[in-house]
Parts: sequence; structure tokens; C-alpha cells
Amino acid sequence: MSDLFIFSGLFCQADAIVKRLMDDTDFKLVTDEDLVAQAASLGGMSEKAVAKAFSPKTSIFNKFSHEKERAVSWLRLALANRLAEGQALLVSGMVTQLLSQEISHVLKVCIIDDLQKRLATARNESGLSEGEAEKEIQQSDEENTVWVREVTGNNDPWASSLYDMVIPADKTGVDESVALIKEQLVNSAVEVTEESKQAVQDFLLAAKVETALVAKGHNVLVSAEGGKVTLAINKKVLMVERLEKDLREIAEPMEGVKSVDVTFGKEYYEADIYRRMDFELPSRVLLVDDEREFVKTLSERLLLRDLGSAVVYDGESALDVVQEDEPEVMILDLKMPGIDGIEVLRRVKSNRPGIEVIILTGHGSEDDRKTCMDLGAFAYLNKPVDIDVLSQTLKDAYAKVRNS
Repeated sequence: MSDLFIFSGLFCQADAIVKRLMDDTDFKLVTDEDLVAQAASLGGMSEKAVAKAFSPKTSIFNKFSHEKERAVSWLRLALANRLAEGQALLVSGMVTQLLSQEISHVLKVCIIDDLQKRLATARNESGLSEGEAEKEIQQSDEENTVWVREVTGNNDPWASSLYDMVIPADKTGVDESVALIKEQLVNSAVEVTEESKQAVQDFLLAAKVETALVAKGHNVLVSAEGGKVTLAINKKVLMVERLEKDLREIAEPMEGVKSVDVTFGKEYYEADIYRRMDFELPSRVLLVDDEREFVKTLSERLLLRDLGSAVVYDGESALDVVQEDEPEVMILDLKMPGIDGIEVLRRVKSNRPGIEVIILTGHGSEDDRKTCMDLGAFAYLNKPVDIDVLSQTLKDAYAKVRNS
């Protein structure tokens, strides 16, 4: 039996359509939540970190941590594993967009309504006011747009080119929508064939290679066909031959890989630089200092030592980042306008004790040092600081985080 993928807008009667299909068929339902849990288990990530991949907001640390790319890779492998099991699946949600290779026995369906019908559905089903419903729809559509753009390159989440069927549920209704989908499921074009089974194995192999590369800190596009794997580099590289060698050394020994071809993707010539992620180094470092030139220079000097960091200029912004993005290590100045460094330290160690905080100040006293260490600071350093001393202190703090 074919597999069915359903992607929909919020308040488009998709839940009712999915329920009817599940009642009328032998499909096994697979949701975003199912694959988030499986991806977290496969990749050794928290479910919260994996689920953040769907968010339109990218962490300020992602440039260095590649957490979103890692989550997407493990989600894709989780999806490929489920497809390879051979049981007929009804996959519903954001994860349907992760099918990066054509599998002819997968029927891809988009369910969407016009705005007025969606507002009416929201009022009737959820009791929302028109203003509340419009806000929720706008937020959901933004999430869908960003997600689809990131994983497919298409700016329109409802574009017909992404699907085999686009159903305007406001015009067809639940009964007719279900009937149309069931009619297409028996179409010979989506029958399971030996070729379509091989396409599933190709997708699975590509996903396995992608996650193997991600686990070693690499981020490239991967496709596979009959054991022939293609790796597409999408960012500029200073030493292409060295990167190609690294990629081949990881991919070529893998089971099922017959050959590896390294190419340049369509985004290779954009203004960005390929950086391999080193998991032995901290990637979620937050610098907090109101001296803008100093902290900008410090961030650049740390980057030269492969220590990426995000920067904020006041205590309030630092606490916002701690709440939303959870840095692993902070480098914190004491004397700042508004919420000072000692108060930031106190709140961080109270609410997020796992974050290690390095105090770096040019105006502190011995009493300040004692207060900070008593509050749980990892280290107390004075400006000007030897960059090698700071780098080693950062690594030591990160080692403590990893081992805790």
C-alpha cells in the first residue's frame, strides 16, 4: 500500500480529514511528535532541541552549534527509518517536507483553506475571537513558510509543485476531500514497485550518510541513487581538497555506499563560509559587555581560535538569551548600566545552574571577586586578559558543562 503525506495550514479541517482516513484505512499514523522523539533518541539530543528545528526563530548560537541542521538531519533519518519498515504510513505535519528524494509511492497532499473559512473554523472549533484566530493563523503560516523555505528552498508552503494534490478544503469539505485522497491512493502512479522500494532505500542511505557527516561536524546536502552518493557543498571553502578528503573518509566506508561524488551546490557562491563543527569546543558562548568595541574585538579573537560566540551589550538582554537559548558558558562583565553583572550572575545561577559563568571585568574589587565566586562563578578574570588564558578557561568551563 502507498504512503500518504499530509501537510496543512492551521484551522483547515486537516485533523478531521486525517481522522476519517485513519478510520477508513490501515495506515499507521506518524506525527511530528513521533519523529521528534525518535530523532532525539537517534541523535542524542533533547526532544526540546529537536522540536526547535520547526521554529522560524533561529538560535543566536546556531552559526556555531549547527543545532538546527543537526536536528533536521536526525528528523530526516527518523522519517527514512519509518518508511523503510514497509508499513503503510500516514505522515502528518511539518516532517512531511523532509522527503528530499522522489519516492513514487508516496502521495503528497496539501490541505489549505481561504482565510475567512479558517477564521470561521477557529471560532467554531476553538472558540477563539477573530483577532485571536487571525494572530494564531498568521504565526502558524509564518512557521510553515520559514520551515518550507529552509528545507525545500520554496518560498510558498502551499506551492502546487511541492505536492501531488492541493485540496481547498473550504470548497470540497471533509467528505469529498477524503474521497479524493482515497481515489488517488489506488491510482497506478502511486503503486508500490521495485523501483519505488529502491527509492526508499536510496533516501535511507542518504539520510544515514547525512547524519554520519553531521555527527562529525559537517553540513552538506546528501543524495543517493543505487549506492552512488552525491555530497553538495553549499558554502565557500578555503581548502576544498581537504574538505573533500574529510567527507570521503566518513562516507565511503559506510555500508551500502558504492561511490561518493563531491559537488558544489547552488548556494556555494553566496557570501558565507563553510565551518566544520568541532564538538570538543564550546559553541554556545555568550559574551556580555557594554563596551561594544571591546566585546566585538574579543569575539573576533575567540573566533580565530575556533571559539564562536554571540554578543549582547546589557544584563537584560543577557537574561533574555538565557531564557530563550540557554548558553553553555557566559563571559560576563560586572559594571553595566541597568542590571549589573553580579545580579545577572545571581539570577543565572539561581535559574540555570548548569550554565558556567566567567567574570571578566576591568573595575572589580576583591569583595566583588569573593561575591562572584560565592555565587557560583566558574572563574574571575581581570581586563586586560591574555586571550590564551581566556580561551583555556572557556574550554575548562565547557568541559565541566559536558561532564555534569
